[in-house]
Amino acid sequence: MTPEAREREIVKGSVIGIAGNMLLVVFKLIVGFLSSSIAIILDGVNNATDALSSIITIVGTKVAGKRPDKKHPFGYGRIEYLTSVVIAIIILVAGVISLRESILKIIHPGTPSYSTIAIVVIVVAILAKVALGIVFKRFGDKTQCEALIASGIDSDYDAVLSAGTLVVAVAQNVWGVNIDGFVGAIISLVVCKAGIDVLRDALGPIIGSPEDRKMVADIKAFIRTFPSVRDVHDVILDNFGPNKVLGSVHIKVPDDMTARQVSELSRSITKGLRDKFKVDLTVGIYVDNTTPEFQSMKKRLDERAKDNESILGIHAFYVDPDTKTCYFDLVIEICADGEKIVSEIVDEMKRDYPDYSFDVQIDADYTE
Repeated sequence: MTPEAREREIVKGSVIGIAGNMLLVVFKLIVGFLSSSIAIILDGVNNATDALSSIITIVGTKVAGKRPDKKHPFGYGRIEYLTSVVIAIIILVAGVISLRESILKIIHPGTPSYSTIAIVVIVVAILAKVALGIVFKRFGDKTQCEALIASGIDSDYDAVLSAGTLVVAVAQNVWGVNIDGFVGAIISLVVCKAGIDVLRDALGPIIGSPEDRKMVADIKAFIRTFPSVRDVHDVILDNFGPNKVLGSVHIKVPDDMTARQVSELSRSITKGLRDKFKVDLTVGIYVDNTTPEFQSMKKRLDERAKDNESILGIHAFYVDPDTKTCYFDLVIEICADGEKIVSEIVDEMKRDYPDYSFDVQIDADYTE
């Protein structure tokens, strides 16, 4: 899907959401005031925030689609994630305000009444929110728009909350029990939870989430299809928006390849990744010994690494026979003391191979 087509689909889904939610706002406010029900009124206010969220989604999508400029050379794609943050804050504010009103209703309860028309409207509202949730999620999944997906989740919550309002009506009409304020409080708490969930998901790409394990595996599998590639590691993806992912990857090639051959290989890999995965990765080159004379050293290093649970793997192993320098990368748990682990491994290897020096890089596993 092109960026232009994606934007049109996001706007289309958001407009449907605005129209649907505004109809629900009118219905619920009328019924809420006629029946003196705080639960229905708060439910209507929540629908108004949903409509506002869809408007913000449209504005955020338009801004995120702007072309890169000198001040923002990576584009404006991350605006979409900020849009989701704004939506989360709106949901949280609505939840906190409604919780306050519900507590006041518990302290000073009224006598709500629910006519047959009110109950019918509540049922219609439940069905409408379920339908809107389906629409939002379909458009969100289709366009990979976090804001639409968040709106879909919020609509599902709203359907459940409207069902709670229906329980209030049944309790009042059948048993004469007023639980309006208590249900309003429950509605408020669930809305607050939805806001926190949306906020957490929105902040993830901005702060830096783990790499998608499947995508990393697929990228590695694709690069390994090139005959000259002996190993692939250090896949790093930096998300600048749904349509712009930059990063890097390291490959290992035989040490007898010429600079021209390496250049052709890296260009082919870069183009293939862009065409297949829509990502722009810089390809770093490590070399591999073409002779087996240092396999015993590699085996000894592997044995040393297995004794330390904080070492997740070893790659980029290469020994320069002229300078007697051994190069390798240690993949270490993020929370571990990398410098200490490297020092211990190097000391152990120097005892076994005193004539060699060791050049070690620390890597981390960034997948989820």
